[in-house]
Amino acid sequence: MTSYRPDALIASDISAYLRLHQNKSLLRFITCGSVDDGKSTLIGRLLYDSKMIFEDQLASLEADSKRLGTQGQEIDFALLVDGLAAEREQGITIDVAYRFFATEKRKFIVADTPGHEQYTRNMVTGASTADLAVILIDARKGVLTQTRRHSYLCHLLGIRHIVLAVNKMDLIGYDQAVYDAIVEDYRGFADSIGIAGFTPIPISGFKGDNITGPSANTPWHAGPALLEHLESVQIDADADAARPFRLPVQWVNRPNLDFRGFAGMIASGSISPGDKVRILPSGQTSSVARIVALGGDRAGAVAGESVTITLADEVDCSRGDVIAAADAPPQVADQFQATIVWMDQAEMLPGRAYWLKLGTQMVSATVQPPRHAVCVNTMAELSVKTLGLNDIGVAEVYTDRGIVFEPYAESKDLGGFILIDKATNATVAAGMLNFALRRAQNVHWQAVEINREAHARQKHQAPRLLWFTGLSGSGKSTIANMVEKRLHALGKHSFLLDGDNIRHGLNRDLGFTDADRIENIRRVGEVARLMTDAGLIVLTAFISPFRAERELVRKLLPEGEFFEIFVDTPLEVAEARDVKGLYKKARAGQIANFTGISSPYEAPQNPEIRVDTTRETPEAAAERIVEAIMGTWSPVI
Repeated sequence: MTSYRPDALIASDISAYLRLHQNKSLLRFITCGSVDDGKSTLIGRLLYDSKMIFEDQLASLEADSKRLGTQGQEIDFALLVDGLAAEREQGITIDVAYRFFATEKRKFIVADTPGHEQYTRNMVTGASTADLAVILIDARKGVLTQTRRHSYLCHLLGIRHIVLAVNKMDLIGYDQAVYDAIVEDYRGFADSIGIAGFTPIPISGFKGDNITGPSANTPWHAGPALLEHLESVQIDADADAARPFRLPVQWVNRPNLDFRGFAGMIASGSISPGDKVRILPSGQTSSVARIVALGGDRAGAVAGESVTITLADEVDCSRGDVIAAADAPPQVADQFQATIVWMDQAEMLPGRAYWLKLGTQMVSATVQPPRHAVCVNTMAELSVKTLGLNDIGVAEVYTDRGIVFEPYAESKDLGGFILIDKATNATVAAGMLNFALRRAQNVHWQAVEINREAHARQKHQAPRLLWFTGLSGSGKSTIANMVEKRLHALGKHSFLLDGDNIRHGLNRDLGFTDADRIENIRRVGEVARLMTDAGLIVLTAFISPFRAERELVRKLLPEGEFFEIFVDTPLEVAEARDVKGLYKKARAGQIANFTGISSPYEAPQNPEIRVDTTRETPEAAAERIVEAIMGTWSPVI
């Protein structure tokens, strides 16, 4: 490897410098492994030995080495990586540090990710766009759990080029036997998870052994040095271009009435004016009229380019849609099997609605209880009820509408997704769609002639869902029962769903964990929606402790039909009543996951009606609720 000085070339001939870089291939790679295995030091060494630092940076580096007491010793190359310097100074771990460097043969973008288990999410971020992974192993420690975790994730994320860099060889005296044992140990694991092959290299990031050239300290190593391998590894850069055309629409560009273009980055394939395309999920077809990019109209475009295309026909197409080759479109489905990497401190709650973001598409999705989780040490499939921080599992994912997708093995762009908590907007998981569940394509909504409007007209009333929520013992059932009696006396058609009664039948298989509570409310919400379809006024009396699930039920109904009624009773008052003796048992530890004691209650923030039971009698509250409903009444005649 012959290094060069870009600063000199830039100063003398900027055009020559740009021409030199224009046709170089780009390799994105990630360094990963366990804590303190030398990732940042290795990257610093690569930057230094490839001469991608200038005199002022070197002077700063030497000053930092003196400040840290390393004067007269080898330079601490980790200081070249600003993220690590910040970590040392601030006592924190940086998310993902990206660095750019180049040699005469290739350009590189390297992602330096933390090795700590709690930062697995950061490693997934860096690996999601990588072509190659450098898995570092401390020669003194061998293959660790985090080595296995990161290797499994790299394989899962579709990285097919793996370098096993056995680092700190200088600290074991360049012992070949130790190195060979580590390689064989890793090979057994790699075979078990389907890694077809990897390139082992004995290195010392600190001393520079086998980094940019062969080391005299390892004459027994016949393979390439690390940078030599990075420069020569063959990346199938044309794979995306060879696949069918896909353009996820990022935004609709309409600067004037005569122009309507659909902008985005081409995920795969190529396109030219006149090509037939299909808009998904709608399935409408058209042909490409123009391809517009920076500089004007183009005769064609390929994967990786950002363009705006116009269509020959006026079709319905918006952000989140996918423009695809008409004769080879991707699939559309709303139920999938997926592999999920959970990345949040709070456990996954099966049945809870999360935002699912796939490319430019954003939909509401629920995750079912996992089929299994994967033990990264043994690759055993473990039976679990949920997923916790850094767990990897397989589960079914249901979306609220069909999304355009391809299996992750075929397309990272249309197969990889993230899950976002609706309340906090935090990214809680990354996932890979494996395949659609065929029942999603075989089950269709059956249209009926007697619809909800017809049922409501027959009863001369508008459907309503009165959702009573509050702590156990707050008086929900009492007030709901009084409201229904009043409605019945007024000749209204109603039905009361009570929490305890439902758990004797429909939901008798559910317990009181957070996941079971979510499923309990989901089922009740679906039943209540069907009853409002029948034109009924439905009353429900459930603790329903989580805002997200109450909001999910609200969205099942048309605007204005859901009434959240917060029966606001302080915990001490409800506990003093303790009609069923439940609080006493909860305090004694005889009831687990009891709302208000050992499980949270999220009070409504903007309920339609609030009842303060410390100031209002149940009778007065019931009368006020009926009057409030009648005041907004829109009878259907």
